Amino acid sequence: MVQLVVTDRDGNVVEVDADTGGSVMESIRDLDASVEAICGGMCSCATCHCLMDMNWVEHLPPRSDDELELLEELEAFDPVRSRLSCQIPVTDDLDGLALTVGPEE
Repeated sequence: MVQLVVTDRDGNVVEVDADTGGSVMESIRDLDASVEAICGGMCSCATCHCLMDMNWVEHLPPRSDDELELLEELEAFDPVRSRLSCQIPVTDDLDGLALTVGPEE
């Protein structure tokens, strides 16, 4: 089990147990004040936008062109920290991953 440290939209920090093999989005979407994930992880809506802790950015897989295109249209886009949580697979290497749920847009 991998532990994620999530700051929700209300500023609450929550530790979440995440199963490897799924996505970060699947692990956090049921939290209160978290991602909406309207498209269910198909990389087509950007409602699972999160801002990754700077200490974790280099440990994540690179963004695809489709992910970057969706992110760049968001008002809260951060060129370094913004990610779609549906595009980050949970692996053992991400134990302790810290992220902040992006603002609702």
